[in-house]
Amino acid sequence: MEFFMAMIPPTITHQEKKVHLVNGRPRFYEPDELKAARQKLTAYLGQHVPEEPYQGGIQLIVKWCFQTKGRHKDGEYRITKPDTDNLQKLLKDCMTSVGFWSDDAQVASEIVEKFWAEIPGIYIRVTEL
Repeated sequence: MEFFMAMIPPTITHQEKKVHLVNGRPRFYEPDELKAARQKLTAYLGQHVPEEPYQGGIQLIVKWCFQTKGRHKDGEYRITKPDTDNLQKLLKDCMTSVGFWSDDAQVASEIVEKFWAEIPGIYIRVTEL
């Protein structure tokens, strides 16, 4: 399965959860921007959910395409934040929640790239191993 979700990819990541103390105990919560990014990804991914969740090992290829700005050219690698591992965590959590698989631990092979692009979005290819 492969698809492209034309969108402005979120740049907030799973790592940006917040914490506050309640009665001396830490309570973690998602700021509104992170909640919005999760909802956006979930909505776009929901259009591509397989009929049956993947059962075995998975190879996941993701290309994050961020809107070109000023001096960057279409197809040029993006070497600034956010980090690919942080982007992937939120994406895989959303893919799990909408039913691509039962556990993102099934992703045994992963290729992640981020680029500057004239057409922003996220390209995803899922292959059973």
